[in-house]
Amino acid sequence: MDNIKNLNSEDAIAKLRELAESIDICMFCTNLKTDDGASCRPMSTQKVCDRGNIWFFSTADSDKNMEIKLNNKVQLYYSHPGKDSYMIVNGEAEIILDKNKIEELWSSELNAWFEGGKDDPNISILKVTPSNAYYWDMEGNKMINFFKIMASAATGKNLVDGNEGALIL
Repeated sequence: MDNIKNLNSEDAIAKLRELAESIDICMFCTNLKTDDGASCRPMSTQKVCDRGNIWFFSTADSDKNMEIKLNNKVQLYYSHPGKDSYMIVNGEAEIILDKNKIEELWSSELNAWFEGGKDDPNISILKVTPSNAYYWDMEGNKMINFFKIMASAATGKNLVDGNEGALIL
């Protein structure tokens, strides 16, 4: 997959939204200076807005929120091996305590995490504003791509369709 396709502005936001919302779960990493992995945790993407901001729910008293208060630089690692889609996002996180935004982003699945529902006093939203991102995305059916990879290995010619590139927001 040697097809570099850097995307800008609206195209970059559209690709960011496509991958983040279809993959959904990312490893949300804070406290980046320790680089030990202990401050990475799986988080579900709630929405990617028209500006490219990525929204998550979090408990207000979580270690994650405390780490963001100390240093708001974060990295998000999205991975969907079944689709051969991957993305890394670098950005800054902001803790939001806005009832209107909670109402806007709320879904019934979140009741499993917040006993008081959308009125839970320990609920917060994390808004990640990306500074840059990079993606890898193979196109087509996984089984067909497997055979293309095998044929590419046998022939020495790249037959795999896919793109990778920077998302310049």
